[in-house]
Amino acid sequence: MTNSSARKVVLWSSLTALVLVAVAAVVVWSWRDDLPDPVASHWGAGSAPDGFTSLGAFVLGVVVMVVVLCALFGVIGWHWGSSAVTRRMVAASSVWIGGFGASLLLFLLGAQRGLADAAQATLPGWTLAVTIVLPLLPAIVAALLVRGDRHDPATTPVAADAARIALSGGERAVWIRRADGGTGLVVGAIAIAGLVLLAVALRQWALLIVPVLLAVVFAAMFGFTVRVDATGLTVRSLVGWPGTHVPADEVERASVTEVRPIRQFGGWGWRVGRGGRVGVVLRAGNALLVERTGGRSLVVTVDDAATGAALLNTLADRARS
Repeated sequence: MTNSSARKVVLWSSLTALVLVAVAAVVVWSWRDDLPDPVASHWGAGSAPDGFTSLGAFVLGVVVMVVVLCALFGVIGWHWGSSAVTRRMVAASSVWIGGFGASLLLFLLGAQRGLADAAQATLPGWTLAVTIVLPLLPAIVAALLVRGDRHDPATTPVAADAARIALSGGERAVWIRRADGGTGLVVGAIAIAGLVLLAVALRQWALLIVPVLLAVVFAAMFGFTVRVDATGLTVRSLVGWPGTHVPADEVERASVTEVRPIRQFGGWGWRVGRGGRVGVVLRAGNALLVERTGGRSLVVTVDDAATGAALLNTLADRARS
């Protein structure tokens, strides 16, 4: 069932992306008599273009970019889409790249209609901002359309050799930690500062919307509350979203693992790593690893992961009884 769901998400999100860029390609091709030859394809630090190419090459380059990235996202979803979190990431990423490609074609070439010489083309700051931000709308819709995971209680006991915490029959326990900061936040701060300086240097004030959005994203992705209680494991951003929950009766084993962000997850934040493992990766080092039913797993880099894992195993035992 899970493989079927993942493949359906890959197919409809990829198709949506390809339709978006294909429609844009048809529209800009219909403008060919109104466009200069060659067209401007790149702008440097100044307001004047510094790269030119034929209309056909420009359109083909954008379409190929969308196809290649959709294929990459599709491979991730097709083979490792056992978790709804992964499927939502794949759907949103595919649709966003299709919308981004369509926006590139329509806005960059639309700004050149009626010009005899592409060197006269100007690119307002709002063009880049809209090109990046506008595709977020269909991407969010795509993510919301992906169904969550079906409840899948374990049919076998928690691994016998998994660490546990001794609790009496009626004793309750809760483990709460905060996971935040790390190298990824530093990288994000540098990127945001660089974009602000670029917008100020170019006096393209509309570009400031991009670092503002990045700041919101980093605020959501680099501060989490991690909680283990009788219901299972809950990981939630300090701003309320995103978040995920692993029911106690789906836990097969909780343990501690060593995380290398670049090598295993390709970076920091809410990531999909090797084998489809979902990670809330804020730093290198010890992390809480939760293996659950359906071949799914979740990694969270958090302090005192050993205590959280042991308590989760104990509560998972209780959930079975």
